[in-house]
Amino acid sequence: MAKTDKTFVIKRNDLQSLFDVLIERGYAPVGPTVRDGAIVYDELRSVQDLPEGWTEDQDAGTYRLKQHDDTALFGFNNGPHSWKKYLFPPRSKLWEGEKTENGSFTVKDAEDTAKPFAFIGVRACDLHAIQVQDKVFMNEKHPDPAYVGRRNAALVIVVNCGQAAKTCFCTSMNTGPRAESGYDLALTEILDGDDHYFVAEPGSKDGFSLLAEIPHMEAGNNNIAAADSCTKRAEEQMGRNIDISDIKDLLYGNYDNERWQELEKRCLACGNCTMACPTCFCSKVEDVTDLTGDHAERWREWDSCFTMDFSYIHGGSVRPTTRSRYRQWLVHKLATWHDQFGMSGCVGCGRCITWCPVGIDLTEEVRLIRNSVKNKEVANA
Repeated sequence: MAKTDKTFVIKRNDLQSLFDVLIERGYAPVGPTVRDGAIVYDELRSVQDLPEGWTEDQDAGTYRLKQHDDTALFGFNNGPHSWKKYLFPPRSKLWEGEKTENGSFTVKDAEDTAKPFAFIGVRACDLHAIQVQDKVFMNEKHPDPAYVGRRNAALVIVVNCGQAAKTCFCTSMNTGPRAESGYDLALTEILDGDDHYFVAEPGSKDGFSLLAEIPHMEAGNNNIAAADSCTKRAEEQMGRNIDISDIKDLLYGNYDNERWQELEKRCLACGNCTMACPTCFCSKVEDVTDLTGDHAERWREWDSCFTMDFSYIHGGSVRPTTRSRYRQWLVHKLATWHDQFGMSGCVGCGRCITWCPVGIDLTEEVRLIRNSVKNKEVANA
């Protein structure tokens, strides 16, 4: 990070003013907090709601919350939640209708009564995940009005990573650990002895406007160096990696790889990976009526390509086996997503690894598929 006129310092004791300004402007501040043995995203009112001194131990199929040996407010990586639950809610009403006295039916779109969100503590990988979902829901030809409304109103405050979990592989996906653009305000948390502060970089007019109301000072070269060292440390701690150099050709050429059969022996088809994934967008629509038939509603809910019903058409499910459903998810995430949206559907956050109850690791599965191809080539040479 080079020293510029856009780099500032916010002291830890002045961070509460950020919350005060956001609330005064009508935003609902949302960020990390400790609840139910995990660091989750929820509405916040003050700095005291942040997970001060808490971190987590993550690995395949493992998540444990533990106390940190410092007072960092953002000394963790990712919990089970992602920001998509606010922009693309797990369950939302699309419209409702009423039967009138003359027998006709009036329909009106559901109103979104949520306040504009201010996302606090967005990691670089999750910022990329939001941008991935933008491609899906803000498509020019078929925009989703509910998503577009929430996304355009949202304020994004990034906190760059100063550490990496064992399941992180954002460097492989070129999505972190430092955010480069697409945010309103980016913060890097620095703890240097008794000195606790944030290096702040506004990324938009809203970010500059927000910073103007928060006590701050110009960053010095030592502050810039500390921020650089912070994200460098996260890069060096990266717990996983994946070779995506030829990922499309690799997966397209291995639909019948024996690895899919091995995966079927372990995968529970529970859909945890798709629920935790910050980019998965599968959903279903359900129409409901009251007992009289005078009132009807249409609801959208998250769904998963791991369920048998998701690919059901007349005559049965298109993907009746667990291996075919896992293959659909992995190939779509890493390969066919490029054809649809011009980018990968994976951002390297590692949630699918952590929250898989049997610890399936997609980075390992890709490596094993790649090795099986190499072994065949050697055997046929």
